[in-house]
Amino acid sequence: MHESGDMIQLLNSEGERTANPEWDAYLGDVDADMLRQFYRDMFYTRRFDKEATALQRQGQLALWVPLRGQEAAQIGAGRATKPQDYLFPTYREHGVALTRNVDFPQMLRLFRGISNGGWDPRDNNFHMYTMVLAAQVPHATGYAMATKMDEADFSPEKRAEDGTAVMAFFGDGASSEGDVHESMVFAASFNAPLVFFCQNNQWAISVPVEVQAKVPISQRAQGYGFPGVRVDGNDVLAVLAVTRWALERARTGQGPTFIEAYTYRMSAHTTADDPTKYRLDSEEASWIDRDPLVRLEKHLRDNGLGDEAFFEDVSRGADEMAHRVRQEAMAFPVPRLEQLFDNVYAGAHPLIQAELKQHLEYEAGFLDRPESDNTDGGAH
Repeated sequence: MHESGDMIQLLNSEGERTANPEWDAYLGDVDADMLRQFYRDMFYTRRFDKEATALQRQGQLALWVPLRGQEAAQIGAGRATKPQDYLFPTYREHGVALTRNVDFPQMLRLFRGISNGGWDPRDNNFHMYTMVLAAQVPHATGYAMATKMDEADFSPEKRAEDGTAVMAFFGDGASSEGDVHESMVFAASFNAPLVFFCQNNQWAISVPVEVQAKVPISQRAQGYGFPGVRVDGNDVLAVLAVTRWALERARTGQGPTFIEAYTYRMSAHTTADDPTKYRLDSEEASWIDRDPLVRLEKHLRDNGLGDEAFFEDVSRGADEMAHRVRQEAMAFPVPRLEQLFDNVYAGAHPLIQAELKQHLEYEAGFLDRPESDNTDGGAH
């Protein structure tokens, strides 16, 4: 059942590979090219995160949710999926989005305040971000239950190859929400093809995980009757192996699994947060040596899998990507106010329509300032 209180790790903080026959079976196709791709994915994700943070600080985004330190958990999980799988993120899964071919600039529409989403989930089976804590987990559970019904006539062979698995992402703080508990009850009761993927980054904003759970969060799965595993979330190979195993269980009708990716949020919860108010510098420093990106870089360098030219190419490509992200984000057209209400109700709502009309008439009462108007006070 693979259920254990021990944390699964295949690549330690020094970049050294540990053999594990049980989990290595899920990594048979991982070669040098794939490892380099993982590194590129993680590097690009971190560079995107840095650029988006800068955009917010410059007043171009209303808010940003950093993920620095969680790249291995997200890339490992995302790269474990198949195209037909459907993923439900929270608001921090920028790396997972990359693995599902969501273009980085489109992810900024929501945080720029000009869209309720930014991409069409049907294009890549990656749902829109959910800002309400844990609200996406019941959605994922319902989707998984429906998927099971849709594929009820699949043969075991077809289910294993073409069956749909669903994955719900959430954090350690969200794991205390009733939505997660209720979702696990339903998923277990109906043997839904669902993977609960918890990124335990140690802090639910300012609340430490010790307050959220007195035992490893993965052990909660036992109370619902399905496996729970804890994996080193800073080890991209371990996350890949464990997630592949869990998705395989889901596709083959073995029901839900709970994965706790044990990682660390190396930055603020959001750009509206100041982590120095609630955690010590010494704690942050203790996680520096466990940086997932540095860990994989050590492995590539020490094993002759990545030379200096490769790392320079990745850095140069990431900078070019960041430049494109900035240029495209700044060029997004500002939608008309009326568009905010287009998809709120199935049909026109009389009160909303009346209030909107009144507001537009109010706005129309302001004169546009002439371009030649001198407002610097120098002529007065």
